Amino acid sequence: MKVCVLSDIHSNLNAFQAVLKDMPKVDSIICAGDFVGYGAEPNEVVELARSKDMRAVLGNHDYGATARDKSGFNPIAAQALLWTSEKLNKDNAKYLRGLPEQLNMTLGEKKVFVVHGSPRDPLFEYVFPDVSNQDLFQLTRDVAADVVILGHTHAPMTRIIQGKLVVNPGSVGQPRDRDPRASYAILDIKEEIEVTQRRVEYDIEKTAKKIKSAGLPSELATRLFFGW
Repeated sequence: MKVCVLSDIHSNLNAFQAVLKDMPKVDSIICAGDFVGYGAEPNEVVELARSKDMRAVLGNHDYGATARDKSGFNPIAAQALLWTSEKLNKDNAKYLRGLPEQLNMTLGEKKVFVVHGSPRDPLFEYVFPDVSNQDLFQLTRDVAADVVILGHTHAPMTRIIQGKLVVNPGSVGQPRDRDPRASYAILDIKEEIEVTQRRVEYDIEKTAKKIKSAGLPSELATRLFFGW
């Protein structure tokens, strides 16, 4: 079976639509959190995601915006978080609040574990692509799964540690690996799982104008052009 894995859409509707258009036919869609934050279209992104009946976990921005809790966020992120909190309608806020912090599922014959940050700290811990094998092993040793899906870093990663496949699809809406194209992954789940990391161009200028028009910090628009 084929599964789309995405994460960190961050209220970037244009990037999300581009990914969905690029996506091949899949059996399931998984999102590793952060539907909202930073961008100017939180309701539109959440409503589109809900229409796709995807499996998803709570991200730190999803939590922060619905709880109005800006602790742990830098000033620019906190400003966007509070703006998002004001803009989210009741149904979309309820959807986000109802997301679990982690998911365990079986796809094909493979057990899959999904979390936004890390198994140790579901919302806030970063697991960057250059994490050492020793640290990655410590983070995943107690996870009873064949596949561990993470988000949060905005940087794609595919690693194998002690027989477990660890995948981060990067960020749909705000990549931070110096490639401004929207990022996601396709898992071809069979006896041996194949991972394809995909990149998609979208209209960054249009997204940036929406961010500035909304009165959000201009830095959130500028960084989209540089993928950082």
